[in-house]
Amino acid sequence: MVPIHKRCAAEAFGTFWLVLGGCGSAVLSAAFPGVGIGLLGVALAFGLTVLTMAYSIGHISGCHLNPAVTFGLWAGKRFPAKDIIPYVVAQVVGAIVAAALLWCIASGKPGFELAPNGLAVNGFGSQSPGGYGLHSALIIEVVMTFAFLTIIMGSTDTRAPSGFAPIAIGLGLTLIHLISIPVTNTSVNPARSTGPALMVGGLALQQLWLFWVAPIVGGILAGFGYRALVGDPPSAPPVVGEPI
Repeated sequence: MVPIHKRCAAEAFGTFWLVLGGCGSAVLSAAFPGVGIGLLGVALAFGLTVLTMAYSIGHISGCHLNPAVTFGLWAGKRFPAKDIIPYVVAQVVGAIVAAALLWCIASGKPGFELAPNGLAVNGFGSQSPGGYGLHSALIIEVVMTFAFLTIIMGSTDTRAPSGFAPIAIGLGLTLIHLISIPVTNTSVNPARSTGPALMVGGLALQQLWLFWVAPIVGGILAGFGYRALVGDPPSAPPVVGEPI
């Protein structure tokens, strides 16, 4: 098994890449005059970050990049409880570093404003891109994270075709963003939400609790639910060291 410090380093870098690539596309490229990538491009960027990291560091850490994934895999008996805290800390650190770097880059443009949504923060009410309220945000974050973990659990099952899990997971995350960007700017990932919120502060930080609670609840429900639906595979995947 890969030592925990190396796995955590991989998780920190992978989460850094997810936040820089996904939030960076939203901040720097989404509305660029004439060639902006828009909602579709941002959704694809988030999917591509996970796909590329799954092939790059999946064999090191399992490529969680997300506390909700870590908790969900624990609920699905794919990950040991003793490693949850180190993984979550590494993921949050990677996200904060990426958000800080993105702020440094974006602030180089005249007229850039950090608040209220300068770093693609997640939120509801006035922080929601579409003006959706708390109950809408809560429901969609739980449901989308549940779906995401179900995709992860299913595609990494030893009974599934091998080698294709990163593609399914990356495309799954793309679809999730296409559905939910208008509602919350799409979190399904407490670390992704924490980095930008800490940089922006204010209402983004006040609403951060939801983007920890809802994704983790959705992930844990999916972990238990997948095992209840299909049972454990005849040969269970290793908790780490297997590309997803």
